[in-house]
Amino acid sequence: MLIQKLRLQRGWSQEQLADLSGLSVRTVQRIERGQPASLETLKALGAAFEIDFSDLKEPDMNSTMSPASPSPTAMNQGVSPDEALALRHVRKLKAFYFSLMLYGVVISFLAIVNLVTYRHYLWFFWPALGWGFGLLIYGLTVFDKIPFLNGEWERRQVEKRLGRKL
Repeated sequence: MLIQKLRLQRGWSQEQLADLSGLSVRTVQRIERGQPASLETLKALGAAFEIDFSDLKEPDMNSTMSPASPSPTAMNQGVSPDEALALRHVRKLKAFYFSLMLYGVVISFLAIVNLVTYRHYLWFFWPALGWGFGLLIYGLTVFDKIPFLNGEWERRQVEKRLGRKL
């Protein structure tokens, strides 16, 4: 998450960071999701950020903590708990907007195929309806509009399970 924080502070996209560091975009994405980076990768990122590569050492993210809570080791890496939650929420938003865009492209393509091949029956409506319903539920959870699937609900369930406040 430190890599993502540094990248966002400079206003760079993942593609720009990949170009500046000589890494692939996939590698940057993998590191930002918390997977470990090799020494060579850290050196390339350190050169791009103009800092010592040892300051970029990411924590091991194989923690059993809930997804809504920040990693305790993230605080040791220059990312506060609030920042960790905000970064996690932004990743969820980005994934939702990507899914929404993909929905629009695929359903538009299906509509064109439907109208070109068989105008008498609008079959593309059915996949649009099913996928759209799933996307609606996904969006409601991302924006915390479903009360039994949001972070507050998770916290209450953990406290109930532990029998104490967190």
